[in-house]
Amino acid sequence: MTKTRFAPTSPTVNPVTRWWQARRLRRALAGVDAALWPRIIAELPLLQGLDDTELARLCDLAALFLQDKSLEPARGACLSIPMRQGLALQACLPVLALGLGRYRGWHALILYPDEFVPAREVIDEDGIVWIDDAPKSGEAWEQGPVILSLADVAAGQQRDGYNVVIHELAHKLDMDNGVANGHPALHADMSNRQWASDLGAAYDDLCRRVDAADQGRGPEPAIDPYASESPAEFFAVCSEAFFELPHLLQGVYPDVYRQFRAFYRQDPAARLPPVDPPPGRVEQTQPFHQ
Repeated sequence: MTKTRFAPTSPTVNPVTRWWQARRLRRALAGVDAALWPRIIAELPLLQGLDDTELARLCDLAALFLQDKSLEPARGACLSIPMRQGLALQACLPVLALGLGRYRGWHALILYPDEFVPAREVIDEDGIVWIDDAPKSGEAWEQGPVILSLADVAAGQQRDGYNVVIHELAHKLDMDNGVANGHPALHADMSNRQWASDLGAAYDDLCRRVDAADQGRGPEPAIDPYASESPAEFFAVCSEAFFELPHLLQGVYPDVYRQFRAFYRQDPAARLPPVDPPPGRVEQTQPFHQ
């Protein structure tokens, strides 16, 4: 890695603001062990295609993330310095080109050693109240914390399309416009109508494939069936695939990949080599188009 450092400044920022941003970055960098970055990065295959400038920027964002957010172990969870920095790198990958401002409005990450059971009342779309007591690997609350299982964080460090950190942080991006509905606040040069059309059509197609597989009329789809739970889960699961299995997502739902490339301002398929789909999944022989 080069020693190039990213500071969130622009030519239009006044000198006082630029000085404050540089000072904030220096303080953040003092709070991490820079010597650990190369080893941690080497252990995260989804980062391997980033160039030196991108990696330096990602490390700076991760340091700022650790300064801004409170990582709070719970129920005896053990959080080492390498684990903190590795988690921060994964959390900042989705906002590498967007900036940490997209993670505004919340402060804490609560970290359990393993899966957790929220055991809380939920009101479904039919108005029925029930107790949600299913074990969870992660959760993102609107205007609240992100909750993660450290065991699942560790299990998500392979390029298999499962990454609970990216999944839950994608929910936070989705909530940036006030509600988790699979339609985050888009850039000015993107079309809300086209986003809704492209993702809606792909979501409907996935739901049909999941139903067919459940009824024994077809194979399990290439995209994790959990994505069929709701448009919000479709966005989060496809975000995992975008960063870990970009060629799979691009091959199955090219319109979704194109929208994600425009939203995240990244192109993982151009920087990562293809890998085999996870065991038990099949690749669709033809890409889905509306």
